[in-house]
Amino acid sequence: MTTTEMVMPKMGESVMEGTVLSWLKRVGESIEEDESILEVATDKVDTEIPATHAGVLKEILAQEGDIVEVGKPIAIIEIAGDNAAPSPKPADTPQQSPVEKAEELLETAMMTASELSNGDGIPRTSESGKFFSPLVRSIAKEENISIAELEALQGSGSKGRVTKHDILAYVKTRKSDDQLAKVPTLDVQPTAAMPSASHQPVPVFAEGSDEVIEMDRMRKMIAERMVASKHISPHVTSFVEADVTKVAAWKSKVRNEFMNKDGIKLTFTPIFIEAIVKAIRDFPMINVQVDGDNIVKKNAINIGMATALPTGNLIVPVVHNADQLSLIGLTKKVNDLTTRARGNKLKPDELQGGTYTVSNVGSFGNVMGTPIIMQPQVAIMAIGAIEKKPSVISTPEGDMIGIRSKMFLSHSYDHRVIDGALGGMFVRKVADYLEAYDINRKV
Repeated sequence: MTTTEMVMPKMGESVMEGTVLSWLKRVGESIEEDESILEVATDKVDTEIPATHAGVLKEILAQEGDIVEVGKPIAIIEIAGDNAAPSPKPADTPQQSPVEKAEELLETAMMTASELSNGDGIPRTSESGKFFSPLVRSIAKEENISIAELEALQGSGSKGRVTKHDILAYVKTRKSDDQLAKVPTLDVQPTAAMPSASHQPVPVFAEGSDEVIEMDRMRKMIAERMVASKHISPHVTSFVEADVTKVAAWKSKVRNEFMNKDGIKLTFTPIFIEAIVKAIRDFPMINVQVDGDNIVKKNAINIGMATALPTGNLIVPVVHNADQLSLIGLTKKVNDLTTRARGNKLKPDELQGGTYTVSNVGSFGNVMGTPIIMQPQVAIMAIGAIEKKPSVISTPEGDMIGIRSKMFLSHSYDHRVIDGALGGMFVRKVADYLEAYDINRKV
């Protein structure tokens, strides 16, 4: 009998650690290669980890709740026979990107310096048990951020750990608040109707008959990111009602052919994504991100799809390079991502890199919505429910009333970089592509 170590696998370009949620196998149980044996949570997604070898789970090295770095051992597997693969060496683990490697080296160097000097005033672990990395402590020291501020900061890392991005965002927010505080104001006495500048939530008191439900990990992440997005981006929403009679007729005509020919179910979502991609090509400044005072124009068109989960939470898988896919390719990708999202089978990389997002609120019977932007994107579109309505139709013989299939497109955009003209023209262009749909299009 030989044994081999199973290590925490690499689960995305920017994912450097995972939290063990639960073990699906117990010590002493037999396991098959590629059989899921534990569930791990990252900052991006919860996912099941398959066994690297077949054999018996001899020892569990990482307990539930432990945070384990990528490449660190989490279990020992006993393998029958002499042909077992040797335990992976550090060099066999997936390579880090240059940026990730540089950050790791920087943190190591700073840890050495801080532990030697021990004079930064910020402990590695607070009284409440919150861990602060050397890089976070260094930034806190440089920006004169107190331990009390760090304690109050809601981190986006595992178990609420404060990351480099969290503290930099806090520094930026604090500087903005300081600048606003220096702006001269009229000498107006505050009243009860005026909101507090601290933006603190109003206290909530549960009474005897009230049920208190603790947010799960994903709901906490959603809440934090939505609040952050509204704070970062001044949201503006434009609405257009699109006539999608031709789209509905074509989909109804070819759906059976789609299923028989390619074995896939045709939905409206890939058709809408195709129209959005075409409009992005016409208005590429929609496909941008903001980096301080710079605008980063993205070359790839990666479309995120807001997807409701059975738990009631929301997740946004990404169709990468959507402009390079045919309608059949888009349909296969949309169906696959949606199915695996609802089955908790997505990989972390499939939740990253989005440049524009679409949310189909019509699937819940809603006619329109005002969606919140997914940072660092600058725009998102909500697709409303398709409804049959009486409508004026222009014909060579004159105007007449007809029954048309219509829907609202709601386009929310970041007013820092997208003005009403661009935001309005973009959503109108998406509607134009849908209204001019080729009813005779071949599958």
